[in-house]
Amino acid sequence: MKDLPHDCVVHILSRGSPRDACRFAVVSSVIRDAAESDVLWDEFLPSDYQEIISRCVCPVKYKSKRDLFFRLSSPLLIDGGMKTFSIDKATGKRCYMLSARDLNIAWSDNPLFWCWKPILQSRFAEAVELRMTSWLEIEGKINTKLLSPNTQYRAYVIVNMASHRAYGLDILPSEVSLEVGKFHSQGTIILSPKQGSSSKFGENISRVYHERNDGWLEIELGEFYNYGIHEKDVIMRLKEIEGVHLKGGLLVEGMEIRPI
Repeated sequence: MKDLPHDCVVHILSRGSPRDACRFAVVSSVIRDAAESDVLWDEFLPSDYQEIISRCVCPVKYKSKRDLFFRLSSPLLIDGGMKTFSIDKATGKRCYMLSARDLNIAWSDNPLFWCWKPILQSRFAEAVELRMTSWLEIEGKINTKLLSPNTQYRAYVIVNMASHRAYGLDILPSEVSLEVGKFHSQGTIILSPKQGSSSKFGENISRVYHERNDGWLEIELGEFYNYGIHEKDVIMRLKEIEGVHLKGGLLVEGMEIRPI
């Protein structure tokens, strides 16, 4: 390996992943020099990283392309704080999160039904809490051109239950769905502080929520493969519109799309 030209070592490392480059850097000084090269990390960065940086709410300062890669691996607020962008640290694939303000939430502009407010554990300036409604419908949309091509993605809605204020959410299952062109998938979930409450609905419930490290809960909406050939909208939904009962206490932070 030490007899190979620097450019060849960089090319070999570029055929792997960012994680591989970091692991191989401990093998020898020759590989370490190549693994810290701007030429290598330029291959791992999004081709339009300068345009992405220009959309960031706060300036992004970096000393090298490697430094920039790891700065982008933590979510950065973009588009006036309406979204976050990041890249997966292991693969370099693109990840997005749409804030609640960037979603289409039925009746969310009516303070009788929804309450917009800052939430301490949210990465966005505000989230929204359901006060009272009988028609729950949340929709998010993102175009596949913003995502990494040839990548399997999974979408989630990020929520929480307002302590001591959640009611009516577990009377009927809510439907989750994802559409990309002609592709469509859907499932059901019970929105309840108690995971076990879905058992009364038997096998009709196909989703459960999972606790995240940031204090929120995530519910899988579906997954899809982004071929990157044609631009299509990814339409993500959570809704419960069959019941006529009132429900409230659901906190919504946004929707996240990340590679599997």
